[in-house]
Amino acid sequence: MNATATAAVPCPVTLADALRVAGQPDYRRWEQQVHRTGGCADPIHLSGFTLTKDRTTGATLHHYSTRDEPGGRLRIACGNRRATRCPSCARTYAGDTFHLIRAGLTGDPTKNVPITVREHPRVFATLTAPSFGPVHNRPDTGPCRCGTHHPADAATLGTPLNPDTYDYAAAVLFNNHAGDLWRRFTNRLRREVAARAGITQRELADTARLSFGKVAEFQKRGAIHFHAVIRLDGPDGHTTAPPHWASVALLTDAIRAATHHSYTTLTAPASGPHPARTLRWGQQLDIRPITALGAGTQLTEQAVAAYVAKYSTKAAETAGGLDRRIGEIAELDRHAVPDHTRRLITACKDLDPHYPERRLWDWAHMLGFRGHFSTKSRAYSTTLGALRQTRADYRAAQERTALGLDPDTGPDPTTLTLADWTYAGHGHTPGESWLAATIANAIHTNRETAREALHDAQGDLS
Repeated sequence: MNATATAAVPCPVTLADALRVAGQPDYRRWEQQVHRTGGCADPIHLSGFTLTKDRTTGATLHHYSTRDEPGGRLRIACGNRRATRCPSCARTYAGDTFHLIRAGLTGDPTKNVPITVREHPRVFATLTAPSFGPVHNRPDTGPCRCGTHHPADAATLGTPLNPDTYDYAAAVLFNNHAGDLWRRFTNRLRREVAARAGITQRELADTARLSFGKVAEFQKRGAIHFHAVIRLDGPDGHTTAPPHWASVALLTDAIRAATHHSYTTLTAPASGPHPARTLRWGQQLDIRPITALGAGTQLTEQAVAAYVAKYSTKAAETAGGLDRRIGEIAELDRHAVPDHTRRLITACKDLDPHYPERRLWDWAHMLGFRGHFSTKSRAYSTTLGALRQTRADYRAAQERTALGLDPDTGPDPTTLTLADWTYAGHGHTPGESWLAATIANAIHTNRETAREALHDAQGDLS
């Protein structure tokens, strides 16, 4: 059973297995374990023990072993960011991404980001792919080029008007080089900012710094594009004020110049029957200033953070692709991959022998894209690792308090802890998977209800 399972009525085989699991004498403990993972769809199984002793007396303060757990295993969350693989862990990842991006916009002293960062020039920019051939779309005025007014959910949107003339090779090569194009863009952007400030790049490093947080998104046509929060800081990032000449207008102008500069291009060399191709960003470029909450505009700090978080858990499946690597083309039939997406994947396979260093077939499930879906510059705000560590420390302190131990999670010179853990598998049986999805849905519903209640309470107080 896959990770998109819900609490809907299962098939007879799954229902029978769920009844078997629920009838086990240790079901309540299994349920507790799954609840602690957030209803993870593919938990990691561990076997082992941990032992805490008093260094002075040798007395055992705490002993835990998986020997008495259901199946002799402890289940922990898989941590997969993809919503199609594990909705529960993806929600956690999206939440962390939201707080990371938002901290870089509003400031958050608990994350060591001062609130003065809100005063730094910042914009929300979208860099897109060029055209590889006309596709079915929904223009602001008039019908599509095919003469049809397509509904918003039309399956043909984003597909070529003429697949035989669409440049599929260029499309997947662009996706494959998108990360390299982004690096060239950020390098050129620093030059453009320095030029507009009337200083050298060396002087720029001493007075200002470019910070960003970005996320990748697949358009319906299967081309990757980037949404990015781009900010001008002082030389040490979010902790220092930008120079007097820094402004949203200067940053916007520099982004436009950097995006379409000749430096921000790459060439895929000719190989076999494939001609050389120049890869560059598309002409469509959207740059909008980010304003504080309540400033009378929709593009607020909250909205930007939520938008980035939303796409941080998605991948090529939004364009009809798969969420895992492809072993052979025959898999596309089993998964009913749409024709346009199939052609993109096939282009990856055909190009792979001619550009072996690009590993196009390895990344065919991502339509050639091989970068990280969400990235940030070093001084943008906090890190995902720091957010996860804070959560782990909080849970560890809770656990130690429940055991009657010192809640301090730091090194304790008076105790000695021994531990031994072994990987013992992963996943659920069909019945367990359905029950875990039910638990995950209940957790999500409870959180949404609590969030709405808090929002309503805050509205009543305002």
